Amino acid sequence: MRKIGKLDWAFSGGRIPFESTGEEPKFNSHDKIAVLNTSGETAEIEIFIFYEGREPVGTFEVEIKAQRLRKIRINDLIDPEAVRLDRNYGCYIRSNVPVVIQFSRMHTGQNANAIMGTMAFPAD
Repeated sequence: MRKIGKLDWAFSGGRIPFESTGEEPKFNSHDKIAVLNTSGETAEIEIFIFYEGREPVGTFEVEIKAQRLRKIRINDLIDPEAVRLDRNYGCYIRSNVPVVIQFSRMHTGQNANAIMGTMAFPAD
């Protein structure tokens, strides 16, 4: 299968809502990335989180097996430091093989839940 995607990705509109309603963990408010690896080898990605007014946090390391999709909740990134809730953040993702990355958010802090998704920015 053909490798598609890019090695470097970024998004700047991150913010994990603090408030959640409904059953945990399914209905916790969260940000998520979906990583598609069409290559024949494992993708080893490194994630860096950028905040306003402080140094970046990272490296969070995640593997995506060959020819697989993996969804990663940003809320679950805790080592080296948990991603802060209710704070604006940006994210830079670097991979050893080309991947495709989509960003999404689920906000369940009120009775009417909201979900949004967008492609991350593919850097050359």
